[in-house]
Amino acid sequence: MATESATAALARKPPRRRNSTRTLAVLGALLLLLAAVMLSLAVGSRSLPLSTVVDALLHDDGSTASSVIWDVRVPRTLAGIAAGAALGVAGALIQALTRNPLADPGLLGINAGAAAGVVVSITVLGLTSLWASVWFAMAGAVVAGLLVYALASGGRAGATPERLALGGAVIAAVFTGIGQTLMLLDAQALDQLRFWSVGSLARAGSETLTTIAPFVGVGLLLALCLVRPLNALALGEDGARALGAHVDRTRFVGLLAVTLLCGAATAAVGPLVFVGLAVPHMARMIAGADQRWTLPLSMLLAPALLLLADVLGRVVVRPDELDAGVVTAVIGAPVFIALVRHRRVVGV
Repeated sequence: MATESATAALARKPPRRRNSTRTLAVLGALLLLLAAVMLSLAVGSRSLPLSTVVDALLHDDGSTASSVIWDVRVPRTLAGIAAGAALGVAGALIQALTRNPLADPGLLGINAGAAAGVVVSITVLGLTSLWASVWFAMAGAVVAGLLVYALASGGRAGATPERLALGGAVIAAVFTGIGQTLMLLDAQALDQLRFWSVGSLARAGSETLTTIAPFVGVGLLLALCLVRPLNALALGEDGARALGAHVDRTRFVGLLAVTLLCGAATAAVGPLVFVGLAVPHMARMIAGADQRWTLPLSMLLAPALLLLADVLGRVVVRPDELDAGVVTAVIGAPVFIALVRHRRVVGV
């Protein structure tokens, strides 16, 4: 019996080769993100050689190319990194909390709440500044998160994954209806919100990054603090409690992190689809279901995907631009469907 227990314990330990593969995957994702950053800085309505981009980054000489890079493309790229990382990690958290590998940030109604908050700020109060959009998006996300948690935690079972998913679907439908009704009643606001509702980095500037950075930073920090409890939660509630994890606290903190991340990202670039759904799934396909690897990989792969989609949108209809949200939906969704059809969905 002792020998069998020791063998089982050894089998549960990840082999060194597996960890080496995961480390290489993280390094590869980092290189992919760096490549996406360079493309984002170089490609646009006026493409620039990489040598020019590097010179402008190292020496701001006040030239036209340097102004384009520092005033337009650097803030846009940094905002894409922040929003992408927020959406990727939020998706990984939601999938872990609900133990559903096909869940996304829209499942808990957080995106819908954030979007409704922005719509209210513009249509009802006439506030069009980014600062107002961020705070109202955060308010909408917090209200949605609290309502979902209140609905899910009622009864003896508490906030189970099924209750969270069902409560999120109800709240998402309510807030989506509110937002769409307000937009239809205000034609001027509808024009302002039309491109934002698709998801785009086109209007992201330096103010965007400085406004959302504190929320994204706190959300990412909370998410990284949950890696061990989330791994325990994957064993089920009883197994998690047996390992000493606080199930309700883990879900509450996880929902708080998702609220901060989704609220900030939605206010900055709109309610982007697909990124939070597919990237965590891809991360688990590469590194397995261990959250110590899934969250960092999602944090790197999601902004790389968002930046590459943004770059492609600048090229395909040049000199006009195609919104990043359209590109991620049109190209990413079929790829994800193919992965699900031809490979087993990786469990959380």
